[in-house]
Amino acid sequence: MKTYIEERAVEIANYIVENGATVRQTAKKFGVSKSTVHMVVTKQSGFKIA
Repeated sequence: MKTYIEERAVEIANYIVENGATVRQTAKKFGVSKSTVHMVVTKQSGFKIA
C-alpha cells in the first residue's frame, strides 16, 4: 500500500510529464512551493527533473 507521500510524488511527476510542465507551473497547480515540487519528485520518488 502506497503512502500519501508516494502517491503525491507520482501524481506530481505524472503531471509534469503529461503536461510538459515546469516546476513553477506544477507548484502553482498543486498549491505548493517550487522547492517542495523539486524535493517530492527527486528525493521521494527517485525521479529526476531535467
